[in-house]
Amino acid sequence: MAIQWFPGHMNSTKKAIAERLPDIDVVIELLDARLPGSSSNPLLAELTAGKPALKVLNKQDLAEPELTAAWLAHFNALPGTRALALDASVTAPARALIAACRALAPLRGGMVKPLRVLICGIPNVGKSTLINTLVGQRATLTGDEPGITKLEQKIVLAPDFYLFDTPGMLWPRITVERSGYHLAASGGIGRNAYDEEEVALALLAQVRLRHAERLIARYKLADLAALTDDELLAELGRKRGGLMAGGRVNLQKAAEIAINDFRSGAWGRITLESPQEFMQWWAQGQAIEAERREKREQRGRGKKQPSA
Repeated sequence: MAIQWFPGHMNSTKKAIAERLPDIDVVIELLDARLPGSSSNPLLAELTAGKPALKVLNKQDLAEPELTAAWLAHFNALPGTRALALDASVTAPARALIAACRALAPLRGGMVKPLRVLICGIPNVGKSTLINTLVGQRATLTGDEPGITKLEQKIVLAPDFYLFDTPGMLWPRITVERSGYHLAASGGIGRNAYDEEEVALALLAQVRLRHAERLIARYKLADLAALTDDELLAELGRKRGGLMAGGRVNLQKAAEIAINDFRSGAWGRITLESPQEFMQWWAQGQAIEAERREKREQRGRGKKQPSA
């Protein structure tokens, strides 16, 4: 199943970013530390090409430290890019990004040339929480649903530091199938755009490969080796109150439990992708997308052929 979600207001966001960029000195992209590759928007990279970039891996407290370090090294190796990890609700690390932005644009600063920073990210990645932490008060709306912020906001973090917040924006077309599942599992995609059972099954299949013991401990299972992913989901529901009349398992509820346990950190610190894995998925997705475009163009050329 290919998951796609690009509400109408995201087109407006794309236009607003393009219009704002000529006046921007640094672009902050807020990422989910559990899925840094999937939460990095290739459309944003295209729009902001040439601008100094700060990649901020939020929710590091929910991610595996060694994989967070690998992702920071990956991003820091990119030209004109710096990366850091933080928990958006903690003040001291959050304020470190102000210094990082100043380092990326050393010729900006002071009242004559204030530093102008654009902050972007996928929906529900924690931008509003981060901004509220930086400001020290409730400057923006927050919530656990993607799409809370709908309009651009300007926040003055210092007399010479202007931060422009934008609504969350996903890829117009998610070309990496696993990224669709990861984004849905993290809460970056609206609930009406995916089947929770499919997402839960994909999530369990991935997590059991490296952290089977955590699932065993969480759901008090004897062993996972003999269970298929479908059986694991059913057993999860049976153990966590997902039984219906007659002893049948409510798989919808079981899926919700699995996804919520991942989001809340009940499985421990989990990162769903390494840089190497994501780059492989990305290459495969690009090849599939190129093939899809070629077939579409061939159909288009066939329709234009003059009739005999």
